[in-house]
Amino acid sequence: MTIRDLIVRNRSTRRFQPEGPVDRATLRELVDLARLSPAAANVQPLRYILSNDRQTNDLVFPYLGWAGYLPDWPGPAEGERPAAYIVILGDTQLRSSFGCDHGIAAQSILLGATERGLGGCIIGSIRREELRQALGIPDHYEILLVLALDVFILPIFDK
Repeated sequence: MTIRDLIVRNRSTRRFQPEGPVDRATLRELVDLARLSPAAANVQPLRYILSNDRQTNDLVFPYLGWAGYLPDWPGPAEGERPAAYIVILGDTQLRSSFGCDHGIAAQSILLGATERGLGGCIIGSIRREELRQALGIPDHYEILLVLALDVFILPIFDK
C-alpha cells in the first residue's frame, strides 16, 4: 500500500466495531512510529498513555467530545466504542509549548493504524482537568490529544 493509499483510507472514525482488544504490542508499535517522526529540535517532549482495557477505557470515554458539529451526540453508543486509546501528553519540564509535534505524531499513529486495518479518530475536544484527575496524570504533563482506535465500521451509502 502506498502512502497515498493510506492517506485516502484514513478517516476520522467515530463508530467502531469491537472485535476484541487492540493488543498492547500494536499500541507500542504505533507509538514507535510517532517516536520516529520529526520533532522540533529533536527534544522528543511527547509522552503517551496507552489504554486497551475496559476499565481504563471507561475512565477516558466520558471526557471526550466526539463531534463538535453534532452537539447533541454524546459519542459512540455502547458496543460501538473504541477498544483502545492513546493519550498524547507534552512534558512541560522539557518544553513549554509543543508546536505541531503532537499533530505529526497523531498522524503517524493513525497512518500506522490504517495500515493495520484499524480506524481511529484524533480528539482535541477533551475535558482535560477531569481526564487528568481520572487517570492520575501529574501536573507537569499537558494533555494534548486523545486518539481512539479499533476496527472501524464502514459507512453504508445508498446508490
